[in-house]
This record gives sequence, structure tokens and C-alpha cells, in this order.
Amino acid sequence: MSDVYAEPATGADPTDPATLARYTTLRLGGAAGRLDTATSADEIVQKVQDAESRDEPVLVLAGGSNVVIGDQGFAGTVVLIRSRGLRVVAEDAETVTVRVEAGEPWDDLVAATVERGWSGLECLSGIPGSAGATPIQNVGAYGQEVAETITGVEAYDRTHGKVVRIDAADCGFAYRGSIFKYSDRWVVLSVDFRLARSPLSGPVRYVELARALGVEVGDRVPLIDARATVLRLRAGKGMVLDADDPDTRSVGSFFTNPVLEREAYELLRERAAGLGEPPAWPGAGDVVKVSAAWLIDKAGFGKGYVGPEGVAISSKHTLALTNRSGTASTAALVALAREIRDGVHDRFGVPLHPEPVLINCTI
Repeated sequence: MSDVYAEPATGADPTDPATLARYTTLRLGGAAGRLDTATSADEIVQKVQDAESRDEPVLVLAGGSNVVIGDQGFAGTVVLIRSRGLRVVAEDAETVTVRVEAGEPWDDLVAATVERGWSGLECLSGIPGSAGATPIQNVGAYGQEVAETITGVEAYDRTHGKVVRIDAADCGFAYRGSIFKYSDRWVVLSVDFRLARSPLSGPVRYVELARALGVEVGDRVPLIDARATVLRLRAGKGMVLDADDPDTRSVGSFFTNPVLEREAYELLRERAAGLGEPPAWPGAGDVVKVSAAWLIDKAGFGKGYVGPEGVAISSKHTLALTNRSGTASTAALVALAREIRDGVHDRFGVPLHPEPVLINCTI
């Protein structure tokens, strides 16, 4: 447990222990007014309560993989979540339910479930961040979402000052969203996942993954094969953290895939005439999810597109905005995001929305 004090500062000084750039995958963000580390659920609650007793704003930060923090930093208390551990809390012949502490590194958890023959998280391999962040964002990739396996979330309710357990049905899971996102009320302490006892993956749903595995969509493969292939695909897109690869200095996908009403989708098709059919997937009701990467690329922002101060679109993945230089400001990244958002809207009339949480900055 440690406490670090610092005056709020402009810019990111990597030698300053209170600089939040040290704790985010973008390596961007100014200083914290106060930085506390919590290594257990009880400590997390206590640190938040202590900040509230001082009438300070609170920012809870774990892996820092889905957050963009402004250059002015955060003037209140930042609680670093470093709780670890997982344990089986229920099991039967076909399933096992594992309770995971909020600070457990996500990919460590996925690796452990694959090794133990528990199916349900294998296609989420290689995603940076912590287990406690996954219900907030309803993390998903390659055809899996955590909402499919989460049975409940333990959280500290700041409004009522008590720890509660929230059933999955009450978490408001949606595409890259939940009741926890954009809300200061809840602090996630642990997450319960119900997984199948099986050496095989769930049915492969994602065409790219099926192709890479050499199977048909709907087939099942050994867990270890699914994990290895997902890791390889993600690494090829700069989506697995690598200190030697500046393309991984990002928050992953910066924009969500737009979900359009049928009429808006048909208008998009008209405006995209001559560019090919916009990649899209039908959703519930009469809506269509459209590829943000395709829109960005066709609007003139290809892989490697450079913005101010060395920020750039990843050379491997159109959806990732990177701090390639390692010395850029958050303002520069935000400027690039705005340029892309406005360019896509001008070209196709489709709004793009950021996927990460924005702290003291906005596009």
C-alpha cells in the first residue's frame, strides 16, 4: 500500500510517480492530485471512502487500457486497483463459477481458464487491462463478450455507502456498455464468471478467426488453439502490449462500430457508392452495425495516418490511435480523433463515438 502526493500538472513527466501517463497504455495523462494503491477489496473501499471524507473527486484506475486522461491530469484522488486472485465459488459436473478480484490482469485470468479446461473466455485472449474493467465495457472480441459468462458483480455503491452484489441481469449489458460505464456510483470489486468444463472452445462465431483456425463458423476447437490463434491475430494488429512496438501504445479500438437504423444504413450505402459495400452486421430489430474501420479508411484516414506531435493511426489497425512518438500530448491525440470523427461524418454522414472513457478531455 502506498500514497503519493503531487500538485496537478500539465503534461506527462514519465519520471514523476504521480504522472498518470505511467499507468495508462497510451502513456498519456498529467499528474494526480493524490495517488493511492489498493491491494484488496477492503482497501479499495477504504481508499474511496477516505477520499470522500476529504471531499475529493475520485478516479478508479486499474490497467489503464481503456481510458484517455487529459494533460492536466486529475486533481483529486486516483485509486490504483491492484487486488489479485481468483477462486472457485460454485461448480457442478458441467460448469465452474470463478470469482476474480478486480485488479487481476485480464490475460492472466484467460490463460488460467484455458489451462484448467474452462471454456468461455478463450477468444478474449490478449486484451490488456484488468478483470474488474471487463463488465464496465462489456469487453468483447472475436465473437465473445463477457456478458455471456458473467453471473454477477460485487461493487461498492458510493451512493449508499455499501458493498452490493449485482446480478448479471441488472448490469445493463449492451454493446460496449453497462450501468457501470460513465457512472461514478459503482466501484467494481470482483466479478463472477460461469464457465463450461470443456477442453473445446465455444462455437467459433467470427469469420476471421474461423478462417485463421481452418474451420467453419460454428465449429469448436481446442481451447489452446483458440487462444494461440487469437493472440496471433491480435499481435498482427498491434493489439497485444509490446514495449518494443509503438503501435501498441494505444487504447485498442478508439471508436465503436456505429449502430444504424435501417434508413440511415441505406443512406450510407448511397454515399458509399463506388467504394464497395460497407461491411455490416444485422442487429436486434431493424438496426445494422457498421464497420468503423472501413468508414475511417474510406474517408481518407488509412493505416499509419499521422497527426500532430507524432500521434498516428496504427500502421496495423485502422481503429487504433497511437502515441507512437511516446512524447505526445493528450491534446494531440484528441485533435487526431476529432479530425477522423469529423472527416467520417462529412464523407458518410455517420457519427463516430469514442470507446474509451475520457477523463478531463473530450472530442
